[in-house]
Amino acid sequence: MKLLLSTSSKCFKQSLKINYRNFSSSNKLFKNYSNNSKNYSNNNNNNSFNENNYKLISAIGVSTIVGLGFFSILNLEEEKKNIIIEKNKIDKIPDEAKKELVLIFSERFVTHPSDLEAHGKDFSYHERASPDAVIYPHNQEEVKKLVDIARKYKIALIACGAMTSLEGHTLSNYGGITVDFRNMSRVLQVYKDDFYVTVQPGISYGDLNEELKKIGFFFPVDPGPGATIGGMIGTSASGTHCVHYGTMKDNVLSMKVVLPNGDIVTTRSKAKKSSAGYDLNHLFIGSEGTLGIVVEASLKIQPIPTCSQVSLVTFDNITSACDAVIKTMQSGVQIGRVELLDDVMMNAVNLASNTNYSEKPTLIFEFSGPSQGMVQEQISKVSEITRECNSLDFKFSSTNEEKENLWMARKVALWSSKILRPTSEVWITDACVPISKLSKIIDETKVDISKTSLLAPLVAHAGDGNFHLFILFDPNNSKEFEEAKFINDNLVNRAIEYKGTCTGEHGVSFGKIKYLDKELGKEAVDLMATIKRSIDPSNLMNPGKVVSVEKFNEKNK
Repeated sequence: MKLLLSTSSKCFKQSLKINYRNFSSSNKLFKNYSNNSKNYSNNNNNNSFNENNYKLISAIGVSTIVGLGFFSILNLEEEKKNIIIEKNKIDKIPDEAKKELVLIFSERFVTHPSDLEAHGKDFSYHERASPDAVIYPHNQEEVKKLVDIARKYKIALIACGAMTSLEGHTLSNYGGITVDFRNMSRVLQVYKDDFYVTVQPGISYGDLNEELKKIGFFFPVDPGPGATIGGMIGTSASGTHCVHYGTMKDNVLSMKVVLPNGDIVTTRSKAKKSSAGYDLNHLFIGSEGTLGIVVEASLKIQPIPTCSQVSLVTFDNITSACDAVIKTMQSGVQIGRVELLDDVMMNAVNLASNTNYSEKPTLIFEFSGPSQGMVQEQISKVSEITRECNSLDFKFSSTNEEKENLWMARKVALWSSKILRPTSEVWITDACVPISKLSKIIDETKVDISKTSLLAPLVAHAGDGNFHLFILFDPNNSKEFEEAKFINDNLVNRAIEYKGTCTGEHGVSFGKIKYLDKELGKEAVDLMATIKRSIDPSNLMNPGKVVSVEKFNEKNK
């Protein structure tokens, strides 16, 4: 089905280019976010915000993405803004606590409505939930002092990076203080000979890779553009390189974490392997800021491949595409990336980018190696495999420009999807199944979508069975909201039935807590609550995420 471009669609295409350019160059976005103001200085005394900056952010950053359907509170009437700011408060910050915080953080302790609004909404479909205050620390010692004050006065703390969460991790559902790490975004030391780098949590992986590129290395984990290392640790993020390099769980060597009691712990040595004690690294990776606040991370880095090429392969159906992926991996070909886009997504990409890709299920492969001959050998082998799986077309890049153009279809998928229904919001799913079940669950999900009035383009990290639907719906339309829930609930329940998970890389937050008993069993969920109570007995670290407040309080009654 070809959609006709309206005037608004044409405007969106231009918006798409602007938004993607800003996010793919996240260093520019997030530095521009703060560099022009005068209130909240960093170590160089040149980072701060003012109200005009927030209008800029509304246009290009946190809530912009009108293209994603995320509304900006800055466009609401003043009365409605005040209601939203106040609606989630439980305990205000005591005056004595404010005095202590001001002594340490001065103007970096912020309660201005514009700042609270900017930290009250992420990229998820969840309702706004703003904090009582925002603090911008400069170093781990300041974070420790903040935690000590929060424990003294029982104030919730929500660690925050770039606000690119897709599940509501940084929303302040119980009030408290958002700890914004934009001023802790430095590369502290590169250990090239030992293949790791030590960084602060506020640096984005894009900025990190800009630095590493200078020495011929890169950090392979690549979730949504703009994501910061701290947030990526919190959700155990992955992305398109996961099939070859693994997730954050595989790429974090060691961390420093401030615990709720104020202790700063080092989770692991910097050795390549270690059997010393409990695996504290993996306890904190994926804990979503509920057990402590990461203030430093040492990450594994990889040499940039000497040669790489991209291939785009089309099929008549999802099953053939998934079979091609499985057979490729069974063949021993070391693919760098393999992504799947369905026919609906390819239609959206064409409309948004003015391209003419075939609107069929499409695989995008990336091959890499030390020589062009080795890469060509991989391409030839995969070309043969895909022909055996009834591929329709096989294109591959011969220049860097062609490589970037072929890969662009996947890079702009999220922004492209919105062009199909410009007035909609996007509910992004994140199920992951054993790869042998991927085509089955996608086909069954497409049947569910056909029973509704909604559109839901799809992309998948096909090499690891993780796929995302971008469900386009109007949250104010009760019928569409129920249809979106129907699609999502069926998808997640099927994934769990097929020995998969409700979330492959976006995290649980509070929206997916209801699926944990079914996926892991009550005993495992009870153990999580026990760990949470043991480390954070006052439930101050991102309360209500992963472990619900009700579950946390069960043993305290």
